[in-house]
Amino acid sequence: MQELKDLIRSEGKYLGDGILKIDAILNHQMDPNLIKRMGETIADMFRDEKPTRILTAEVSGIAPALMTALALDVPIVYARKHKPVTMYGPIFLETAPSHTKGGETFLMVAAEFLKPGERILIVDDFLASGKTILALCRMVQQAGCELVGVATVVEKIFEGGRDKLERLYGARVESLAPIAYLDNEKIVFDDDPKGIEV
Repeated sequence: MQELKDLIRSEGKYLGDGILKIDAILNHQMDPNLIKRMGETIADMFRDEKPTRILTAEVSGIAPALMTALALDVPIVYARKHKPVTMYGPIFLETAPSHTKGGETFLMVAAEFLKPGERILIVDDFLASGKTILALCRMVQQAGCELVGVATVVEKIFEGGRDKLERLYGARVESLAPIAYLDNEKIVFDDDPKGIEV
């Protein structure tokens, strides 16, 4: 998605240790029309897979997941990181290490919102090492649902998350802005013409 890649190049900040700050695009401030176009693009990628539900993790995955769900006309459920008093009964619980916050993050979904046999498309903001998305995949498996694919806004290919998802779950993985290389000087997307420094 060229519009998104151009914005990442102009607004993104490399913080070291593989961390890309895109708060002006997705993780703090959002352009609703851009998010809507992201969701429509992801929906077009996976429409033929006929997902019946979108799954994401709070917080930054919710906006692109919601717009994807809207374009596909299916419900969205997001994994909570803190259990509210309104969440009772059986739940699916997984943990994943947080690259940006440090420590372990709990992910919880009430069992009533992941019913056996559903066709689940996971949509999230970032794919790096894949640990959060792998936790969501385990939930899908525990719930007796079918994983039809994984879509992310940004992917850091060099961190290996895609390989793990494909190997462990046979998941089809798509990303709107796949980054092949990143440092203080440049961001190189996987589909950039070879030999061009940007």
